[in-house]
Amino acid sequence: MLQDSLLKINGTAIQSPSEYRFGIYDVSDPDSGRTLDGVMHKNRVARKRKLELKWKGISVEQCSSILSAFSPEYVNVTYADFLSLNYETRRFYAGDQLAPLVWWTAQGQIIEELSFNIIEV
Repeated sequence: MLQDSLLKINGTAIQSPSEYRFGIYDVSDPDSGRTLDGVMHKNRVARKRKLELKWKGISVEQCSSILSAFSPEYVNVTYADFLSLNYETRRFYAGDQLAPLVWWTAQGQIIEELSFNIIEV
């Protein structure tokens, strides 16, 4: 199942993340909730993927490359889907992106960790 790169953005392979967490989330109808008898009425209208991504100990150039790949409002992401056990391509948007600088040396700058979530549209 695994390829050389865990993720492709708009058809282009990017550096595989250090951490990859796959999630499936339900989108429920606004009228969902519990009735007075205590029964939950979920009224699921869709299921969406959410990927939690982290790259650790990367250069500022690598960080910039990853951020650039996810800079459009929406991107087509090819990723390992743990439900279907296949690589799938779906449309995602990126959440808030955080990249603290940890080392600044004569050899270069190192980003401690770049992390963000991508959520299926």
